[in-house]
Amino acid sequence: MYDIAVIGGGINGCGIARDAVGRGYSVCLAEMSDLASGTSSWSTKLIHGGLRYLEHYEFRLVRESLEEREVLWAMAPHIVRPMRFVLPHHSGLRPAWLLRLGLFLYDHLGGRKLLPPTRVLNLTSDEAGAPLKAVFRKGFEYSDCWVDDARLVVLNARDAANRGADIHTRTQVVKAVREDGHWRVTLRDLRTGAERDIEARLLVNAAGPWVDRVLGETFGRNGARNVRLVQGSHIVVPKLYDHDRSYIFQNSDGRIFFAIPYERDFTLIGTTDRDYQGDPAKVAITPEESAYLCAAAGEYFKRQVAVDDIVWTYSGVRPLFDDGASKAQEATRDYVLREEGDPESGVLVNIFGGKLTTYRRLANSVMKKIEAALGSKGPEWSGSEPLPGGDFPVLEFAGRLQALKQKYPFLDDGTALRIERQFGTLAETILGNAKALSDLGRDFGAGLTEAEVRYLMSREWAVTAEDILWRRSKLGLRLSKAQVDALESYMAEVSSRAA
Repeated sequence: MYDIAVIGGGINGCGIARDAVGRGYSVCLAEMSDLASGTSSWSTKLIHGGLRYLEHYEFRLVRESLEEREVLWAMAPHIVRPMRFVLPHHSGLRPAWLLRLGLFLYDHLGGRKLLPPTRVLNLTSDEAGAPLKAVFRKGFEYSDCWVDDARLVVLNARDAANRGADIHTRTQVVKAVREDGHWRVTLRDLRTGAERDIEARLLVNAAGPWVDRVLGETFGRNGARNVRLVQGSHIVVPKLYDHDRSYIFQNSDGRIFFAIPYERDFTLIGTTDRDYQGDPAKVAITPEESAYLCAAAGEYFKRQVAVDDIVWTYSGVRPLFDDGASKAQEATRDYVLREEGDPESGVLVNIFGGKLTTYRRLANSVMKKIEAALGSKGPEWSGSEPLPGGDFPVLEFAGRLQALKQKYPFLDDGTALRIERQFGTLAETILGNAKALSDLGRDFGAGLTEAEVRYLMSREWAVTAEDILWRRSKLGLRLSKAQVDALESYMAEVSSRAA
């Protein structure tokens, strides 16, 4: 009998599992695919307050988000890093005084301590102005943070498992019924088809875009209509500039979008906002979205961005709580929690909406409902303990990277940076006493070795090449089809031997 069963292995589900098990509850989490395979790996990859949410008067959400930036940075300084954002003033759109007011609030709402404040830029002399068209002469620069979103999910799951939670991927919850004051939950292993039952005192439905579908198919609530599915798409192109700052641009339709340095050699541009109908697993960028992002970037950059320049795209569906907003970009990014039942019959907590930045706050709110139903076991703790690999001070990343290069001089600069960014203090668990790259086994390309693959399979629930190349890393941008096929064959062989 578990205290809590969680449906969904995205950021909210894994964050709740980590928080709950750390307070002393027994936890089982089931994810029907790979961890972070839905919305949580298709974000713009920012830990940010949401500057544009101020326009919609969502001050509490912005304040919570701003407060979380340095908390998450301290928890995971390997996968979270500070980033400066350049906002050019566009004379035909929001006036400079409004931007200045918004950024003043942004600087002072969230208890900023280490992140530097906003400053005004002369784009005619600052290097941030060099890639931009000459018409942009004035701008503002402010702070937010970047995060590897999929790894944030996986590390929450790993920490939950380290503390005693049972994490099951490729496992679907096919049925849940109340029985003698608790839930009987039927789990189906989607690799073998085998089914088994578990019991739990409380259920959390954190299925993201599938939350209404779970209510219908698993609980028989076929009329559930709680979330508005909004598609957000991004494009990746060869890098458009050499400095390490990002841009936030205003578009003429009132939206904003970002251009962000990505994986050393690329620029990430996005996102779009459009209502989506259909299976969230089948979402894909449309030709109109690609053209929209290219044209929007072309309004600002001297170098025009063409559809032919795109090397990769990704799309995700955000499960926003349906608040009746007329436009997709106006729908709230805040989360809504609704509970059903009672402790005597079995409680169900449903999660609608939310955003990556506030996942830990959402988990804390869920924990209050869990404590009310099951009784309190332990204090709030999740923001004071590092995620796996993140047990070092936030300002010491550069020193750690240099030490890694000295200990493993056979790693090229790009591979050393990637490994330190992905694994932090756990890098040596993978590299061990290796004196040469060959000591780590077969190299599948771009510095991905057998040692790392085996670690990801045994410790991070990786099953397929896609799990590794597009969620545990972004090495899919660098490996050839032949290299991907070789990795897939190797992983299948390892899995068959372990079966």
